[in-house]
Amino acid sequence: MNTLRIALADGMTIARRDALKIRRAPDLLGGVIILPIVFVLLFAYVFGSMIDLPGMSYREYMIPGIFVQTIVTSAQITGYTLTMDLRKGIFDRFRTLPMAPSAVLTGQTVSDALMNVTSIATMALVGLAVGWRVHSAPHEAVLGFLLLLLFAYAFSWVTAAVALALRRPEVYNNVVTVVSMPMVFLSNAFVDSARLPGPLKAVAEWNPVSTIIQAVRELFGNTASAMPAPGAWPLRHAVTTSLLWSVLLLVVFVPLATRLYKRAVSR
Repeated sequence: MNTLRIALADGMTIARRDALKIRRAPDLLGGVIILPIVFVLLFAYVFGSMIDLPGMSYREYMIPGIFVQTIVTSAQITGYTLTMDLRKGIFDRFRTLPMAPSAVLTGQTVSDALMNVTSIATMALVGLAVGWRVHSAPHEAVLGFLLLLLFAYAFSWVTAAVALALRRPEVYNNVVTVVSMPMVFLSNAFVDSARLPGPLKAVAEWNPVSTIIQAVRELFGNTASAMPAPGAWPLRHAVTTSLLWSVLLLVVFVPLATRLYKRAVSR
C-alpha cells in the first residue's frame, strides 16, 4: 500500500510538470484547442449549409465528431512529449531520482487527460454557440462526456507506445498524422457512413472512431428517427462497444508502453 501511494504521488508530480510544460507551449495548445474551433466554424458555416440530414441539424450531427477528432489530436501530445524527453535526455535524469518507474507514463497520460477536459469543455461552449444542443437526460450527457474522456485516456497510451517504439519526434509526427487523419475522416464524423461506397463503408462502420462518435451522439440525443439505422454491429451497440474498445486499448497498450519505456531508459 505504501509503494502504491508513493507511485501515485510521483505520478502526480510528473503530471504537474507536464501540465506546466504544455501551458508554456502555445503551439501544442493551439493544435488541441484552436484547430478544432476552426473545424467547428468551417463545417458549421461552410459545409453545413450544403449538407442536409433528414430530421436533424447538421451542426448537431457534426459536433460529436469534432469532440472525437479533438481527443484523437490531443492524445498525440503524449507521444510527442515523450519523444522530446527522450531526445533531451530527461529520462536519464529521472533514473537518478528516487521515484517510481511508472510515474513518467502515468503522469504524462494524466496530464493529457486534464488537457482533454479543457479542450472538450471549449468544444462544448463553441458547439452551443453555433447551435448544438443536448437532448438527452443529464445523466446520459454526463456519461457521454465520461466516455469521451475514457477513450481519450486509453488512446493516449496508444500514442505513448508508438512514440517509445519510434523514439524520434519527426518520425512520430509523420506516422501518427498518417494514421490519425484517415481514422477521423474515414468514419461517420462528418458524413453518414451509410453513404460511403462499399469497401469504404465497411471500414468506416468498423472504425473504433465511428463507434465512439455514434455512442456520444446517442448519449447526447443528437440522433433522429428519420436517419437510417446503423447496419454494423458496433454501431448498433455503440456505447457497449466503445467501452470495450477503451478497456481493450488499456489492457494492450499500458503494459506495452511500460515495457517499451523500460527498454528506452535501459539503453
